[in-house]
Amino acid sequence: MDINTRRQKQQALMTDLLERKIRLHAQNLYDRRGQEEGTALQDWVEAENRVLENSILAPLYRKTRGENRSSDEFGEGEDRQFAMTDSSASGADA
Repeated sequence: MDINTRRQKQQALMTDLLERKIRLHAQNLYDRRGQEEGTALQDWVEAENRVLENSILAPLYRKTRGENRSSDEFGEGEDRQFAMTDSSASGADA
């Protein structure tokens, strides 16, 4: 494996870990609000801001997420992200 491939895999892993942390924080916010429907985006943005505010990985996360969004053109990939968030929320209840 060459150095660029290794670096890309490491960056993808770090980005995925940050996203999991954001997802868990958003779930926590949702639970604290009494599981009020219609606040998923607000919870996600607030969780993203809180997790990334002190993270040295914030620029990497934003760069990676920006590249993913531009390649999806805010289409199918965004729906997939919310579906993952919703499925993780139902999994937390079990």
